[in-house]
Amino acid sequence: MISSLILSTLILGAFATVLPSPVSKRAETTVIPTTVFNDYSTFQQYFNYLYPWGSDHNGAARMVGNSSDHDYITIKTPGTLTLTAQPVTGQPATSSGVAIHYLSGTVYAKNSLTVEKGGGYDISGSFQATTTKGTWPAFWLTATKGWPPEIDIAEWKGDGDISFNTFNTSSQVAAKNVNYPNPSEFHDVKAELRDENGSDVSITFYLDGAKVVTQVGKGYVGAGFWL
Repeated sequence: MISSLILSTLILGAFATVLPSPVSKRAETTVIPTTVFNDYSTFQQYFNYLYPWGSDHNGAARMVGNSSDHDYITIKTPGTLTLTAQPVTGQPATSSGVAIHYLSGTVYAKNSLTVEKGGGYDISGSFQATTTKGTWPAFWLTATKGWPPEIDIAEWKGDGDISFNTFNTSSQVAAKNVNYPNPSEFHDVKAELRDENGSDVSITFYLDGAKVVTQVGKGYVGAGFWL
C-alpha cells in the first residue's frame, strides 16, 4: 500500500499590532508564499528535508529524502508537493526501540515562528490527505525547545476524521475530531494564531472556510515553533 499527503498551496502570514496612539492597525507580512511548491529550487529556499531532529519520530515510519532524493518528496506538478509513504522491511529500529514498517517523506520550514506579544500568524494550505487505516499524515507545529507546546493544524489518523489539537501538557490536550469528507479531493485547512493577553495564544481552526473550533495554548506567546 502506498499512501500520499498532497499539499497544493501553502500560505504563512505573520501579523503584528502597531499602536501609534490613539489609532491601532495590523501589519501583515507573507513568510512563505503560494509559489513555494512551484519547483525544487523555490521549495528549498523555504523548507528542509526530514524532521528538525532527523529521520525518526514516535511512529513506525522513517523519513527519507534530500535535495537529490525525491522518491518520497516530489513536485511533479508546479504548485503541488506530494509526500509519500510505502511499507518497508529490514530497517533497523529507532534509538528508542520502535520498529520501522514504513519509509516516508516529510519536510519542515527553515525558519521557526514565534507569536510575539500583540502578534500572530495565519497558516493555511490545501490538502489531499488519505484517511486509510494505518496512515498518519499531519500538518503541525512543534516546539523548537522541549515539548510541548504543539499545535496540530490538521492530523489524519486513519479513522475517517480530521483532528485539530493543542497540547498544553502531555495530559492537558484540547482535541476536536470531525468527519473528513471525500479524501480524494483537496480541502482547505487554516489556523489563526493570535496573542490573547501577552501570555496565551488562541488558535482558531478552519476546514474549507468554515470555523471548526478555537483552542488556547497556555503560555505560548514567545515560544518557538517548527512548521
